[in-house]
Amino acid sequence: MQNQPTFVLVHGAFANSFSFAPLQAELALLGHRSAAVDLPGHGFEATFPAPYQAPQDLDALASERGSITGVTLADNAARVIEVLERAKRNGPTVLVAHSRGGATCTAVANARPELIDRIVYVSAWCPVELEANDYYAEPEMADVDQGALAAALVGNPAELGLLRVNFRTAEAATLAAFKQAFAADLTDDEFRTFLNTFQPDENLDMGTSADRAQAATWGRIPRTYVRLAADASLPPAVQDRMIREGDALTPDNPFDVRTLEGSHLRWLVRPKPAAELLAGLAKL
Repeated sequence: MQNQPTFVLVHGAFANSFSFAPLQAELALLGHRSAAVDLPGHGFEATFPAPYQAPQDLDALASERGSITGVTLADNAARVIEVLERAKRNGPTVLVAHSRGGATCTAVANARPELIDRIVYVSAWCPVELEANDYYAEPEMADVDQGALAAALVGNPAELGLLRVNFRTAEAATLAAFKQAFAADLTDDEFRTFLNTFQPDENLDMGTSADRAQAATWGRIPRTYVRLAADASLPPAVQDRMIREGDALTPDNPFDVRTLEGSHLRWLVRPKPAAELLAGLAKL
């Protein structure tokens, strides 16, 4: 097993290690070990305030503090580095990022490239020319409906020191918008089940210009970008732009580009194709 890689899996916004359980089962059945990371303030470190439970008290929820307040991208990176240091004792590591987790993994690769044998972005943020948040103002994001999160936002992020979203809303229009953004190709039951694994709070910090991909460190790691062809929350046009920018930064070490069919969440709910793709990368 010493030459077999460990897949270190890093979740996206409002998610946690629980998201990866079906994928980890498929990887295990293919003979691969994996470790899913809970970033600080996620998983069993998350805050689920009493007013979030039914019956909800949205006024109280808008002011209750959360454990993720003050968590930074640097804190996220430190958590992943700790896991990689331990995993590296057992052989190669493949760092896999989804969605917002890509910003964390890029920061990790900038800081400790020697811990990573391959980095895999699955429809994940890989900021190169801009800070991650700035891509939202770019033409490639013009068709993304950001109204669902805004409609379900609870409290003032500046006052709370975090983003809080009411994923337990019963508003039909908001739920429909969530499904369209994240899981249009899943059944309603699959979508609602995944939504119930989300936590209400996310940290505010997505990094600065110092956290963009750096050629001297990040740029020397073999890397793969797995495009999600029907992703409506991080559209293929944005994914392709980050691939182009990364390739321009280190043309001698371009992305190995793969594509999976489906939405932002389909690969986690129906993970067999993704597990087979990752298993193939372990042989490179």
